[in-house]
Amino acid sequence: MSTKLKKSYSAREVAALTGLTARQLQWWDARQLLSASVASRQTEKGGYTERRYSPVDLYELSALAELRRRGFTVQRIRKVLSALKEHFGVRLFEALGEDGPITLLVDGQDVYARTNSGAFHNLVEAPGQPMLVLGEDSFKTLRAKLGGRPRRKTAKKKGGKTS
Repeated sequence: MSTKLKKSYSAREVAALTGLTARQLQWWDARQLLSASVASRQTEKGGYTERRYSPVDLYELSALAELRRRGFTVQRIRKVLSALKEHFGVRLFEALGEDGPITLLVDGQDVYARTNSGAFHNLVEAPGQPMLVLGEDSFKTLRAKLGGRPRRKTAKKKGGKTS
């Protein structure tokens, strides 16, 4: 699937592209996990404008959605984002893929940072403490994935025929 980048995305578009719900985005925004680049504000008529997300926001949200699909809690995700900022001075988008100053790796339990010099850090448990890692076979590089929610299987009608 090829996605042409736009200048900004609505919450509905972000939800469709990442698989997150509009409610999750609103909740994350309210708790400052990851806020929209253009916040919602009250209009003169008493309504509210729509939150708008930048392409960088979309990229980061797609990676966060991937962590949620892997079972990471919001608290653990917050620790990862905080460790990236405090210990490495980078935002999430700078650590996705393998071209940045660090590479993010996951093993199903935690998120790790591998620096360009090869040092490993557990971003959830002890981000400031390098760790010894023997073999990287159990790690997968964290990537941002766009594509939305998986489609549900169609229900079968009585008699075993599909509609």
